[in-house]
Amino acid sequence: MEQHVVAVVGSSPGVGKSTLCGALAAWLAGAGVAVDHFEEADVLTRDAFRPVAEEFADGAGSVRPDTLVAATRAYVAGARRAGVRVLVTDALLPFVPSLVAWGHDEAAIGRIVRELAAAVEPATVHVVYLRGAPEAALARAVAREGAGWERWYVDKLGRAPGGRSVRDLASAAEHLRWEAGLTARVLATTGWDVLTVDVDGCDAAETERQVRGRLREALGVG
Repeated sequence: MEQHVVAVVGSSPGVGKSTLCGALAAWLAGAGVAVDHFEEADVLTRDAFRPVAEEFADGAGSVRPDTLVAATRAYVAGARRAGVRVLVTDALLPFVPSLVAWGHDEAAIGRIVRELAAAVEPATVHVVYLRGAPEAALARAVAREGAGWERWYVDKLGRAPGGRSVRDLASAAEHLRWEAGLTARVLATTGWDVLTVDVDGCDAAETERQVRGRLREALGVG
């Protein structure tokens, strides 16, 4: 069985990752494909990621790269044994925002992502990278989640070793813009199939249409 991972990531909150993941999983299931939808919160609840959740909860607020790689390997291998052909993951691979937050530099992140690439073999990885202006995306996230979310998000970034420069939404946007460049450079070293979709001025239906069009042939879905 040829297995595929469709990893949906975004340049910032509010770009539509979760909406797109749900739509892609429903499309594939409707086409008769054995699919698993890994939601963003699943990283703390799935059996394969239990060591990640336990390590994170120990109080350090971070996870060792070896733990992350091993959990990812276990998840993909377990799905393969269960006959799942396509894994649709929300904010999973390549974990760049988390690795940045935990204080890893670009060289270390590149090395960890290469280890992740080896861990998921022989699955074929398709990264759907939703890219948008961070100011606009953050404004959408605040409108959706409420004013309290803004303070929570700024505080979360600012407390992390890799986000010390973040003090408000403007500096958060600048941090996300830098992180987007890092993500692009790291992804370019993986050999993965990377589909970048510019979401500014593009609604959820149009984003889904673009992505489905690109994935249809790659996944063999009619």
